[in-house]
Amino acid sequence: MQYLAIDLGDRRTGLATGDDETKLVSPLRVVEASEPAALLKAIAEAIDEFAPDALVVGLPYNMDGTLGPRAKKAQALAALLEAHTGLPVHGFDERLTSYEAEQQLGQTGLTHGQKKQRRDALAAAAILRDFLAQSG
Repeated sequence: MQYLAIDLGDRRTGLATGDDETKLVSPLRVVEASEPAALLKAIAEAIDEFAPDALVVGLPYNMDGTLGPRAKKAQALAALLEAHTGLPVHGFDERLTSYEAEQQLGQTGLTHGQKKQRRDALAAAAILRDFLAQSG
């Protein structure tokens, strides 16, 4: 089964793809869109390009396990995507994935701007990797 993972941000949203057979995950790109319509269009284009069977949306839970405003925003996006695409959408705990992506980028020698451009796609890949590991 092919998946498209989404790491929702206020301005930048990371996308990654992978499958549950090989467990290989690849960061795709970062979508720069703060308007919901532009974000939905960019995600729809990725869906057309990669033809996933399901979507995984990162839910940024608080460290105590509660849902904060950002997680509720991600849940709203998940519901919207499910309604508009007809694909199953899985919400998945994304705590510390951005931190993990930042740690990976810290060793690269990239500039701050270059790191910003890659961090969210790496975080989406971490979300999907963890989702696939937990789901079997």
